[in-house]
Amino acid sequence: MALLEVQHISKHIAGNLIVDDINFKQGALQKVAIAGESGAGKTTLLKIISGHAQADSGTVLFNGKRVIGPEEKLLPGHKEIAYLSQEHDLLHNYKVEELVWFENQLTHDEAATLFEICQIDHLLKRKTDQLSGGEKQRIALCMLLIKSPKMLILDEPFSNLDPIHTDILKAVLEDITGRLQITCMLTSHDPHDTLSWADEVIVMKEGKIIQQGTPQTIYHKPVNEYVAGMFGKYNLLNPEQAALFGIEANGKNVMLRPEEFVISTNAKEAVKGIIQKISFWGSFYEAEVLVNDVKIVVRMMRNEWKVGEEVCVNVNK
Repeated sequence: MALLEVQHISKHIAGNLIVDDINFKQGALQKVAIAGESGAGKTTLLKIISGHAQADSGTVLFNGKRVIGPEEKLLPGHKEIAYLSQEHDLLHNYKVEELVWFENQLTHDEAATLFEICQIDHLLKRKTDQLSGGEKQRIALCMLLIKSPKMLILDEPFSNLDPIHTDILKAVLEDITGRLQITCMLTSHDPHDTLSWADEVIVMKEGKIIQQGTPQTIYHKPVNEYVAGMFGKYNLLNPEQAALFGIEANGKNVMLRPEEFVISTNAKEAVKGIIQKISFWGSFYEAEVLVNDVKIVVRMMRNEWKVGEEVCVNVNK
């Protein structure tokens, strides 16, 4: 049985349909990421799942029991579902240890392990006004986990973090699932946050689920240009253009990632083109190649070419 079941959830706000007939399941310890542009309905959906917003219709089941909305109970939320919103202010002029011990329901050793997992053990003596945004976020996260929930839901947890604190939080989330055995769900609009972390990705647009699948399926087999664009650059080929590269398109447009093309000097099963531009992106290069009036973006680990050079372009099958 799934840990979480979302059944036909819909929600209007100010007369607008924000969440439209959403259905999916999440298994215990399965990591689910919900991706989508701003206004896709991600935050509203998370609030409904965690019991902080009332759905107009549909049901959320957690461990087989219905999650009750705030219109049906005095205090919103579900005791076994922790929800970390994008705003997580801490009380001012308090030491971190005062905040976390006040909420503590664990033994001393269990709490010490949690502090280490959340990477806040070195912050306990500091006051809250001496912390960075990433540090405050991990303390707010610890204060939720100290109540021993079975599920953790995070709304855009990486959106305001620099790369260093993003990597720290990703490591924390891995330990939360692996060591604490807590099931996690998060939203994000950045593909780097979801592809490397999630077991399952759900893509939303205008309140609807557009595609659901593994990160590999979402990335390599997007159902449309919206999904493809959410997860990085892509080359759009019509059936005739796809045929040049030996791809059977079955009358449909084909979307291929830049790394799915290869530049070489071998003309066998390749199409000739002229390099228009080469860009350096740190860990890789990208070349724009004009092939039969079509611009193909090719990603390369090394640059062995020059602008204006005639090359052969293959699909890396």
